[in-house]
Amino acid sequence: MSVVVEKKRLTVRDIRRAKGKTPIVSLTAYTAPIAKLLDPHVDLILVGDSLGMVIYGYETTVPVTLEMMIRHTEAVVRASKRALVVTDLPFGTYQESPEQAFRTSVRVLQEAGAQAVKIEGGVEMAPTIRFLVERGIPVLGHIGLVPQSVNAIGGFVTQGRGTGAAKLLADAEAVTEAGAFAVVIEGTIEEVAAEITAKIAIPTIGIGASVACDGQVLVNDDMLGLFSDFTPKFVKRYADLSGTIASAVEAYADDVRNRRFPGPEHVTARGPAG
Repeated sequence: MSVVVEKKRLTVRDIRRAKGKTPIVSLTAYTAPIAKLLDPHVDLILVGDSLGMVIYGYETTVPVTLEMMIRHTEAVVRASKRALVVTDLPFGTYQESPEQAFRTSVRVLQEAGAQAVKIEGGVEMAPTIRFLVERGIPVLGHIGLVPQSVNAIGGFVTQGRGTGAAKLLADAEAVTEAGAFAVVIEGTIEEVAAEITAKIAIPTIGIGASVACDGQVLVNDDMLGLFSDFTPKFVKRYADLSGTIASAVEAYADDVRNRRFPGPEHVTARGPAG
């Protein structure tokens, strides 16, 4: 009789131990079907507040609510078995105080089932990160280009040039000392990302911060080519699903208009309306 051994879900300790070893593979997911497809291949699934733009059509992540994050995280957790699931805390739900961040994080872990939370900010957020970690909440940091502060920093601007390099290194060291298990570095020039990766003890996960980091994360929809209007320069498209979907819809519409639609014998168990 053969015994099937089910793989355990990765933990924050597994991610932290990957520092300087096997590169960490991460993608965003917001729905159960996508999470199920990603799960066997990635180490970390980020339920990013980027869903505000990807799913809801906002121009920035600022309008995203905690309820949105909880609902989408629930779906991702249910559909995944292997990857560590980390959820963004949305704008306005943690910046006021460490206590506010704790209450928000408890909801995300208890109601949605996430294993960790991600918060944006460096030196200024270090006390909050320490407060959470000391109370049993794992934190993934996020420095460099921080989308929730896009209004304050003047847009999506590359970070790390000039005096900005010293600030980013200070941010990385503060997040590390506060107890974060890893840190995302976004939109940062390669030299600075490489220096940070070499100097801090926790893994760096880059997004638009070069291959010098200990791992990479991308917005899943960018990677799959679901957007045709705009793609960040650092994104490598591994598919062009927007074109595939458009062609499929066009073919479907043509079949319907020309009465080539399948009859009742082709109706699946899901039903004619899906």
